[in-house]
Amino acid sequence: MMDPPHTDFFYCCGAATELLRFGSCPLTSAHKVLFLIIPGNPGVVGFYRTFMQTLHSRCGYQHPVWAVSHAGHCAPPASMDMIEDGASAAEDDVFGLDGQVEHKLAFLRNHVPRETSLVLIGHSIGCYIILEMMKRNPEQKVLKALLLFPTIERMAQSPQGKVMTPVLCHMRYVVYLPLFLLSLLPDRLKVGLIRLMLGGIRSLDLTVVQPTLGLLSGDSAGRPCFVLLQCHVPGRAGNEESSKKRRHDYRETSRQADILLRSD
Repeated sequence: MMDPPHTDFFYCCGAATELLRFGSCPLTSAHKVLFLIIPGNPGVVGFYRTFMQTLHSRCGYQHPVWAVSHAGHCAPPASMDMIEDGASAAEDDVFGLDGQVEHKLAFLRNHVPRETSLVLIGHSIGCYIILEMMKRNPEQKVLKALLLFPTIERMAQSPQGKVMTPVLCHMRYVVYLPLFLLSLLPDRLKVGLIRLMLGGIRSLDLTVVQPTLGLLSGDSAGRPCFVLLQCHVPGRAGNEESSKKRRHDYRETSRQADILLRSD
């Protein structure tokens, strides 16, 4: 019998994180297998609700199916800040691509028993994150890793990357401004705009409307841009000196966007 889905918010690596769960609340060492979804970008778990429900059903409700958001890619309750410790989050670059990998490893350490075997399911940039997780923690019990529409390497050299790279590197603040303006609108108007924009999709799953609304909240609206920026910067795996410079640039981008998105 299917358990109702559960949504939890907590801090992981100092950043607000959302966990969507179908089955087994809480997880114990008696649970032998966990299906864990690592989302694409934006890393909003609500986009995967129908997929998770279907997967849980096809597994006969025997195995829990979880999805963990990217750090900061959620709309936490009003009682919870987006960042638990601003200085620590900035230093660790938790909102950047490398920080998102460490964020998932920390989540596993803190919320999944070591005895539980994992079926990791990645979507888009989530596939890259899974590969990095397995590389950095080879002792993790991974039964299988499934990569859906993987985004793994040479993103800046792809046809879309050749368009997005200059936009993200040189015009990123132009992206933040409309996001900021959208975040000021009443929720009812934002829902109407979302339905209008997605209305041309015949097979539209209406469960995506609410997650999209949360994505347009002031604190989380700009986060996906930081991950995209790191994905599309050429030579991301360069020498240590250039890596330090990139991390500094990303933190400065994050700081400036936070100032803009919080200025209301």
